[in-house]
Amino acid sequence: MSERTALVLGGTGMLKGCADELLAQGWQVVLPSRRPERVLGGAAKAALRGRGHVPQAGSARVAVAADWARPGELTDRVRAVVDRPADLLVAWVHESYRDGVLRAVAPLLAPHAPVVEVHDSGAIHAVRGVPDPTLEGHPTQQVVLGFARHGGGVRWLSHEEASLGVLAAVHRALDGKAPSVHQVGEIDTWTARH
Repeated sequence: MSERTALVLGGTGMLKGCADELLAQGWQVVLPSRRPERVLGGAAKAALRGRGHVPQAGSARVAVAADWARPGELTDRVRAVVDRPADLLVAWVHESYRDGVLRAVAPLLAPHAPVVEVHDSGAIHAVRGVPDPTLEGHPTQQVVLGFARHGGGVRWLSHEEASLGVLAAVHRALDGKAPSVHQVGEIDTWTARH
């Protein structure tokens, strides 16, 4: 069993590459998800139906059934599978759920554990900029995911581009660097929410 635990919210979609890299580095990675079956094999899927969680055999990946609209339940399910505080939180949670979910999982974190908050460009306010970090007492790196120019047009970032950008912030957080905002891709400030 790994001696370091990362709680990765949103790690089965665009941040799957980030979660996979943490696994490769020897972390236990806990992945709360609306669809935890996306990271599990057939036998684990069957077990998941009855228990709400199941570790994937042969790895340090733990999938947890979660619903951002029920943050207390999410916290209880994570607490049931993790026997010590998480050393890192990486969170990409829709803005409408972000504060509630992050505050709910805060007691699952080790004191002063670093946090990486991920935002899409729609969360950036034209005047106020990036939302303030949610969890006081936890050094927070923030990542803003934008878009890429391609052939005279624009496209959303690929999973790999998003994961690499988030991983850079994760490494800054783990190295104890000062909290900062990381922009991945381009942000069109004219279309930022007002």
